[in-house]
Amino acid sequence: MTAPRDLALEAVDDFASFGIRAFTTGRAAGSFGMHSAEPVGQVTARWAALRQALAPLSSRLATAGQVHGARVVVHGGDWEGWLRVDSADGHLSIVHGTAMAVSVADCVPVFLAHPSGAAAVLHSGWRGTVARIVEEGIRALEHRGLPAAELRVHLGPAICGRCYEVSAEVYEQLSGRRADAPRTIDLRALIADHARAAGVRHIASSPLCTRCDNDQLFSHRANDEGRQLSVIVAE
Repeated sequence: MTAPRDLALEAVDDFASFGIRAFTTGRAAGSFGMHSAEPVGQVTARWAALRQALAPLSSRLATAGQVHGARVVVHGGDWEGWLRVDSADGHLSIVHGTAMAVSVADCVPVFLAHPSGAAAVLHSGWRGTVARIVEEGIRALEHRGLPAAELRVHLGPAICGRCYEVSAEVYEQLSGRRADAPRTIDLRALIADHARAAGVRHIASSPLCTRCDNDQLFSHRANDEGRQLSVIVAE
């Protein structure tokens, strides 16, 4: 099974040989955000359609109230339904059939996959990148006997380095370099550096930018209320 065609804007083909499906939705699928002025019935209908599309792969879907932190929740397989965890920005499972999702609209969706079928998805904005949430995810997999050198990382659709301007203070926190004025910075490149330093050898990145490709993706910087969803599940 491929990523649901009516939902996925971009699928991560790099994980298919592991039996892992990963994809990000776009504007055409509608917003999955929980805090917009859109009627709740329309949003929940999209979530219901997502769960139906994932049903052949999983009876479980894990999400969270995201707080721009570095907490990664590890999910077992002794439950079913739709789980919404409080205050987390990452999900990980070594159990096949556990779908996990993060919502994004400029921040970077980070997908991690192992040949065993272990998988994770992380939400990494500038705060999560400073907190090195990708390293938290990698460590959590390593603690379960899955070496970083065997992982694959894919950085999904997010705002690009040409479009993402931050304050001098934020730039210094991200880069470790002094700045006296706002500057642009590439979050995906930084996250790739962090993953590489942690021992990951196979890293890929989406060419899509939420701001440049705003006709296809929601962007917070473009004043969109909508949120796309990044989903991963091992068959």
